[in-house]
Amino acid sequence: MTERIAIIGGGKIGEALLAGLIQSGKQTKDLVVSEKMESRATEIADEYGVLVTDVRAAAESAQFVFIATKPDDVDSVLRDLAAADDNGDVERVTVSLVAGLPLTRFENALQAGSPVVRVMPNTPMLVNEAMAAVARGRYVSDEQLEVVIRLLESVGKVAVVPEKQMDAVTALSGSGPAYVFLLAEALIDAGVALGLSRPQAVELTVQTVRGAGLLLSESGISPVDLRAAVTSPGGTTAAAIREFEAGGLRHSVYEATRAAAAVSARGGHRPDVEGLGGVNNGRSERDTP
Repeated sequence: MTERIAIIGGGKIGEALLAGLIQSGKQTKDLVVSEKMESRATEIADEYGVLVTDVRAAAESAQFVFIATKPDDVDSVLRDLAAADDNGDVERVTVSLVAGLPLTRFENALQAGSPVVRVMPNTPMLVNEAMAAVARGRYVSDEQLEVVIRLLESVGKVAVVPEKQMDAVTALSGSGPAYVFLLAEALIDAGVALGLSRPQAVELTVQTVRGAGLLLSESGISPVDLRAAVTSPGGTTAAAIREFEAGGLRHSVYEATRAAAAVSARGGHRPDVEGLGGVNNGRSERDTP
């Protein structure tokens, strides 16, 4: 089956999904984008060769509609989708990439019985290494969910969770990249304090984080055992780990994720990617989100 896919929102996340779908083999004729900013719409059309149009026109021809807008734009998008429902005869699956908004927000605004899937992506989606969590709505069939998962796998890995776990997911993988970046920032500054040049500290830290991540994901060894393998009794790593523990690292992680989950439960927005100009599947910096 060839799916017709509409992406509502041509910002970083929307473009990352579009690029990933094309790289996975999707034909541009089966893809359409809606982007309200004229200059951005022209940019996307020129680079990817896809049709860029308004929300209603995009939705009317699509079986799967991915909403990748800012939360403040969701209500107007839903009004347009509801209008498209009135004019269309194709059952459409609406997929929300907007964090903090529950499934019922979409199900109540769309035609009765509309299938809706809620997704929490994260910023590594920009380099096809996302960890996306998916929660299905009441009217989503197994087949529809499988298609959504397959489409999202074009930009990374996918886990299916009940919606009640979305706040925890947001705190862990949604905001998680920022925690890693903060650790990297601290390591770089520490390296400079120890006498390394900043470029040296950056290179050492970035490759260490990259290599550790790959080792963790590909070795099949638990984080506990990997950490222990590097920690010789009385050695340099043991001394460093002792300081981390004395400083309350674990407690800080528990409290930080609890705080993030609490904000998510109050309707907090998804982790921001607007400052990541120049990071989008290796493409050039964008002037718009």
